Amino acid sequence: MNGHFTILKKDVASNARLGRLITTHGEVETPCFMPVGTQGTVKAMLPRDLRDIGCQILLGNTYHLYLRPGHEVIRALGGLHRFMGWDKPILTDSGGYQVFSLGTMRKISEEGAQFQSHLDGSSHLLTPEKAVEIQEALGSDVAMTLDECMPADAAREYVRASTARTIRWAQRCAAARTRRDQLMFGIIQGGLFEDLRRDCVEAMMPLPFEGFAVGGLGVGEGEAQLNAIGSFTVDLLPADRPRYLMGVGRPQDIIDAVRAGFDMFDCVIPTRNARNGTLYTSKGKLNIKRAEFAADPRPLDEDCGCYCCRNFSRAYLRHLYMAGEILSAQLNSLHNLYFYHRLMDKCRETIRSGHAENWMRLWQASEAV
Repeated sequence: MNGHFTILKKDVASNARLGRLITTHGEVETPCFMPVGTQGTVKAMLPRDLRDIGCQILLGNTYHLYLRPGHEVIRALGGLHRFMGWDKPILTDSGGYQVFSLGTMRKISEEGAQFQSHLDGSSHLLTPEKAVEIQEALGSDVAMTLDECMPADAAREYVRASTARTIRWAQRCAAARTRRDQLMFGIIQGGLFEDLRRDCVEAMMPLPFEGFAVGGLGVGEGEAQLNAIGSFTVDLLPADRPRYLMGVGRPQDIIDAVRAGFDMFDCVIPTRNARNGTLYTSKGKLNIKRAEFAADPRPLDEDCGCYCCRNFSRAYLRHLYMAGEILSAQLNSLHNLYFYHRLMDKCRETIRSGHAENWMRLWQASEAV
């Protein structure tokens, strides 16, 4: 697909850009946040409610959907969009991070990633070709290449060898693709070493990818290195294609990354925190479990227009959480994702309006969160 990404405006005070990504299932205005729908669902959220809060694109996961219910089952049922009742764009991760998370249950080789299923212990081999096959069967709008995600403290020689293998895997992914209605993004690795990041970008750029992602960050390296390596790497990527910072999702980190020039983000933070009772407000994070909210009649956030804040009190939300009610996860998740999508609205509006002073206000407000 040609002409799939257009930069509409550049920020006057940073490297932030307002863009439009065109996919088979619709357009996405960037910068954007993608809620994580790992197993064909964003936990505790109806597709209807995701549409209502302004969600443009979701993330699904190759590893989990391959193991259950199986990519061929989903293909036979009309693809992932029809399977999960979502008619807007979907990006699928290749499964590299999930394999990394398995620890001793996986073994990396030139051929691919051999792993044991976390469901039943069965053995599987995820090759670059298999990752492409699964994602093409799912029918996502954006597919990711298979990569190896490494721990933040990995030794330089291991990072060098792993990054070289990730490049070879990306070449195999590019060669294996058959669907031209599906975009493919290459993933940049290189750990915390600038020269290895640069080498990876230079090797990836000639490949026929419609976008690039930066992986291997947000895995324990700390805020300073996250921002430093992220900013260094994004400056190396081609400006005419979307740039995706994988798995980074604290509000202040997203704002920093938008200003550095990233366009797309995903993270489990808003929904995972919601299920644990940690909620985002315009005045900072709030733990709804606290006893002080037991008889509090106020909405969660008086400045929020989400369904949760328009209809329910803090006292009710605490009651639901303490009682273990399913509705607690639903309302909390809806609110946190609403908060994240309004944050992205504000980022886009700041770029669109050219009011550079709004960045500081946004960052100060996000730091309180």
